[in-house]
Amino acid sequence: MSQPLNVDCPTCGAPVEWKAANTHRPFCSDRCKLIDLGAWAAEEHKIPAAPESEDELYSGELEPRH
Repeated sequence: MSQPLNVDCPTCGAPVEWKAANTHRPFCSDRCKLIDLGAWAAEEHKIPAAPESEDELYSGELEPRH
């Protein structure tokens, strides 16, 4: 029988068993999951993008919406 896979909770670092029955994975609890969600909502976590990609998204050629 193989050993269960354990990962560290991204919020608090506690060990978490990675299995289908663990509904909070990769987090250890609902609390840690909500803390992480709040950090994304507060823009504490960001996905990096190349500076030139912003120019493509916000082109001056498009007319503003009313």
